Amino acid sequence: MGYGKKNTIKIDPLAYNIGLIGESGIGKTTIVKEMCEKLVGEDGYRFLECGKEDGADGINGINYLNCPEWSMDYDEETNSIGFEDFVDDVVENKSTEYPDLKTVVIDTYDQLVEIAKPEVIRMHNAENPEKPVKSIKAAFGGYMAGEDKATEIVLNKLWELKSVGVHFIIIGHVKQRTQDDVTTGQTYTSLTTNMSMRDFNAIKTKLHFLGVASIDREIVQEKTGKTKKEGKKDVDIMKGVITSESRKITFRDDSYSIDSKSRFADIVPEIEFSSDALIKALTDAIRAEASKGSKSVDELKKEQDAAAEKRAEKIAEAEEEARKQKELDGINQKIKEFCVANKGKTDKLKPLVEAAKKLGYTNPMKADNVEDAKKILALVA
Repeated sequence: MGYGKKNTIKIDPLAYNIGLIGESGIGKTTIVKEMCEKLVGEDGYRFLECGKEDGADGINGINYLNCPEWSMDYDEETNSIGFEDFVDDVVENKSTEYPDLKTVVIDTYDQLVEIAKPEVIRMHNAENPEKPVKSIKAAFGGYMAGEDKATEIVLNKLWELKSVGVHFIIIGHVKQRTQDDVTTGQTYTSLTTNMSMRDFNAIKTKLHFLGVASIDREIVQEKTGKTKKEGKKDVDIMKGVITSESRKITFRDDSYSIDSKSRFADIVPEIEFSSDALIKALTDAIRAEASKGSKSVDELKKEQDAAAEKRAEKIAEAEEEARKQKELDGINQKIKEFCVANKGKTDKLKPLVEAAKKLGYTNPMKADNVEDAKKILALVA
């Protein structure tokens, strides 16, 4: 048979990879929090405040965790956990501990990459104990290999979340940057990320939507009451005065002065800065693309909701099997430790061997189900 099938547009906006970058303090965390709560409720999202980010401190009711490091145990007092530890917990316990979780917000992506870098150094030193390094620049042979490894482990963890039906939204900051046009070679100024373009492009290529939040200012020139000489004439000195300001989000900029992006052809180029407008922009773009198929949006949503339920059931079954295997491995390990510690002591080992034989095993350390392993372990004294 031949492989491949036609893609079906997913109707849920949070089933896509979304990015929102913008000026510091413009309200990125607040608008994303509001959007998530309107779409999936208070338990349907988690904000991960990565590294030195603490934007959640000023937002009442936000559902968040601090992730100051790549790996660390949960600290209830500070509500902190390692990013890797949180992802692993969601993947292992999605159906029991996180049944409503639909999306994770990374605030901010550049800080997530930063906390991944010490982990890359640790990984390098574990794999190359004879050539330890202290800098990400020297890790895994240098020449940006360490930085690329940091991006790799970050993306791998995000895709582990996606494997259990949890998608991601990234938040980041911006700055004005001079860039070279690849066609003409001319330089131009754009509003883009404040992180390295290498790191940014690695995640930008994975996003379905990238909005850029900025302040649209109307500036008029007014007289200052002062003059200056230009030739023989006195000329009024003017100054720019802001007459109005409004926040906006750009998804598509024909002048390419704003580094935004959308994989959906019918996305509105620009919206006002509000959660309702953001939801509408994403939803309208998705529905416009879905309408190009033979099925209605309602039909697609019904089918996808049913498919999501079946997927959740499979995830729950896989989790249960994994838990049983983990418990079995733990019991067999205890039996093994007892056998190793009592090697040569027939009176200690004989009861285990006899019990294993009755259960159909030639080795008391090789039980293949929890119930049998527990019966053998009960003889350990």
